[in-house]
Amino acid sequence: MSIAKTERRPRGELARVLVVDDEADIRELLDLTVARMGLSADCAASIAEARGFLQRQSYQLCITDMRLPDGDGLEIVKLIGEDYGETPVAVITAFGSAQNAVAALKAGAFDYLAKPVALDQLRSLIKSALSLPRRDGVLDDGRLVAATGQLIGASGAIEQVRQMIEKLARSQAPVYISGESGTGKELAARLIHDQSSRHAAPFVPVNCGAIPENLMESEFFGYRKGAFTGADSDREGFFQAAKGGTLFLDEVADLPLAMQVKLLRAVQEKKVRKVGSAVEELVDVRIISATHQILKICVDEGLFRQDLYYRLNVIELRMPPLRERHEDVAPLVAALLARICDGQVPRLEPQALRALENYSFPGNVRELENILERATALCSGNAVLVDDLQLAPATAVGGSLGRDGETLDDYINRIERQAILEALSKTAFNRTAAARLLGVSFRSLRYRIERLRIEE
Repeated sequence: MSIAKTERRPRGELARVLVVDDEADIRELLDLTVARMGLSADCAASIAEARGFLQRQSYQLCITDMRLPDGDGLEIVKLIGEDYGETPVAVITAFGSAQNAVAALKAGAFDYLAKPVALDQLRSLIKSALSLPRRDGVLDDGRLVAATGQLIGASGAIEQVRQMIEKLARSQAPVYISGESGTGKELAARLIHDQSSRHAAPFVPVNCGAIPENLMESEFFGYRKGAFTGADSDREGFFQAAKGGTLFLDEVADLPLAMQVKLLRAVQEKKVRKVGSAVEELVDVRIISATHQILKICVDEGLFRQDLYYRLNVIELRMPPLRERHEDVAPLVAALLARICDGQVPRLEPQALRALENYSFPGNVRELENILERATALCSGNAVLVDDLQLAPATAVGGSLGRDGETLDDYINRIERQAILEALSKTAFNRTAAARLLGVSFRSLRYRIERLRIEE
């Protein structure tokens, strides 16, 4: 049975790297690179030899090939994950073998390198691995990693999210955050970044649905002077701005198909080409994406590329809606009131709190914040009453389903018709824009309009 190594190296001692590869020239290349970075390396040619090194020595990083004479690199990944959890593992994959890279990341690998190994990418990977915080949140040099935000609540659902964030922070794998609008997807992305080895580098959030299609390529990848009319100087894009850090692609489902092709190459090859440039440049960024839509349905409907979906959705983090964690409403209310009032916080009457705990919150935490902002503006004195909340009766949990005698189908059709009419009204009956506002495909909206016989 393997003996797990949990002790840290003494201060001043060289960080150690375990290299596992059956090709002598690759082992020599990695050994020399590690030595020139002021680190120490042990080299193994097989899984059995690597297992022996792990039992005798603790390591700050393991770099392993996927193909080994007595197995594959995934066995090393799983072994270290189970018995030596503090040691990150990077996997070397064959050129263009995206499937192996994704499999390694899903198995718990920290990151991957494609053959032929680029030395600048290798050095960047090693630096990131050595900057990785321990599971107690402390770096090797004793600094404490503090997140800028927090997930409020003690429910089982939110506790699972916290545990998942901690695991994801110790990897470089692309993460896809799913969940309804207002559930805190960007906050989760920031927490992953803040607890990762990239915490000192930029976190760059991008709303993909807010960028005009004709500007997308230049906004994402930058451009060279003279690339087009008005390009009077070189400009960096989102990828360059997030160098060494995290690029958060919010509402990624809104990207047009032409841009999805370019993004796929950037994610897969870790290179981008500025508009007007003839050469590609390496980019060291971690991609975290999110959308309130169901991305798999977008793939099935031909609105999102399947190959990009599998590259972005290596690991999924689901943010639960507020209606699935009503026990978190009270602490959320306390925290939000303290932030909104910034001083004298009004008292929430018990009946008002019970009303909030029984509310379904279609807009999730964002809607709760809006409700409290309105209530504090309307309340008289220092107490918030039920009437101050102005909750919609139709969405209260346990409330009556609409008018007396109305069937469930009639009620659902009425609510659906009202939501579609409101979206069409807001977009001047532009069906494409209304579909985007409702979070459905154009084809789905057209079907619903015909079924409900909605006319302009």
